[in-house]
Amino acid sequence: MPLDQYVTLGRSGLRVSPLCLGAMTFGEDLGWGTSVEESQQIIDRYTELGGNFIDTANFYTRSHSEKILGDHIGRHAARRDRLVIATKFSGNLYPGDPNGGGAGRKSLISACENSLRRLQTDYIDLYWLHMWDKNTPIEETMAALDDLVAAGKVRYIGVSDTPAWKIVEANLIARFRGWSTFIGLQIEYSLLERTVERELVPMASEFGLGITPWSPLKNGVLSGKYTRQNAGQHDAGRGPLVESSLTEKTYALIDELEIIAKTHETNVAAVALAWLRAQPAVSSIIVGARRLTQLDDNLRAVDVNLAVEELARLDKLTKPSLGFPQNMLDMAPGMINGGTTINGVTAPPSEYVMPEGGQPY
Repeated sequence: MPLDQYVTLGRSGLRVSPLCLGAMTFGEDLGWGTSVEESQQIIDRYTELGGNFIDTANFYTRSHSEKILGDHIGRHAARRDRLVIATKFSGNLYPGDPNGGGAGRKSLISACENSLRRLQTDYIDLYWLHMWDKNTPIEETMAALDDLVAAGKVRYIGVSDTPAWKIVEANLIARFRGWSTFIGLQIEYSLLERTVERELVPMASEFGLGITPWSPLKNGVLSGKYTRQNAGQHDAGRGPLVESSLTEKTYALIDELEIIAKTHETNVAAVALAWLRAQPAVSSIIVGARRLTQLDDNLRAVDVNLAVEELARLDKLTKPSLGFPQNMLDMAPGMINGGTTINGVTAPPSEYVMPEGGQPY
C-alpha cells in the first residue's frame, strides 16, 4: 500500500496517505530535533513518494516546526494545495497568560491566526484540539471551531488526547446544533500501548472517527534499535521513557517482530507499524523522523501486509486486560443469544439457561 494509495480519514471525504509525516522534531530549538535543512529533505522525500499528510502543532519546537513548514511549503501555493496540513491548538506559548493556551474562544481563535501566519497559508486542512481543556465548556470550543470552518480558515476538525465520553458529548452537541464535528482522533497507540482499546478505539469505530496514532513505535522502543542481545548497551535518547519499557515482555515482543520481519524481508519498525495499520478505525499512522534514514525505515511499512496468523501472534503477546465492563460483556453473548446464531456467530448456552422443557419461576 504505497503512500499514494490514499484512505479517507474516518467517515469524512478527506483523503490522506496511510502514513502521516509527523513534524514534532522539526527544529533544534529545544536542544534536540532536526535541522532546518534535514527537515526540508524529509518533507521532500515524503512528498516525492506520494505522501500528502503532514502533522504539526503550535507547541512543537516553540512554533519553529510550523515556521519550517510555512517556509518550505506554505509560501508555494501550488505545492501547499496538494497537501493536507494539520496543526493543533491549546498549548500555551505565553507563560503567565491565562488565555495564552487552552480551548476557550479567545485562545483558540488567536492560536489559529498565529498558526496561519507561521504556516504562511490561508487555511488549515485539519485543526486538532491538542488536549482536553477541563476549564472550558466543550460547547464553547465546538462553536468557536465551527466559526473558523464557516470563515474558511479551517476545513476539518479533530481531537487528540481526550476521554471517549467527552468526545462523544462534543460531537453530539455539534450534530444537534448543525456545527462541524470531529472527524479524526489522535491518540498514543502501539503494540506497547493498547489501553486505548478499552474505550477510545471502540468509540472511534462506532462514531466514524479516523484514528491517527502517535508514538506508534513507543518512543523508538520498537524501532529495531533495542534487542535482547544489546540490552544495556544503548544510551537511550529519551532516557527513562525508553528504559522503563525495556522489560522481558517487551523483549519477547521484539523477538517475535524480528522473526516476522525476516519472513517479509523488512525491518522491525515496519512490522510494528504494519500491525497497527491493520487495527480497527486506524486511518493514518503518524511517523516521526529525526533523520532521513529513519524516515526511509518507517516508510517500508506501507509494503508490509501481515498474515492473519502473524497478526494473531503479535496480538497475543500484548493484548491488554480491558477490565470492567468488558469482562462482563464478554459473557453477554451466552446470556443473551445462548445456543443461537446471530450475524454468523453461534453463542454457547449460558449456565443460567433453563433446561429444555423447563419454565422460569
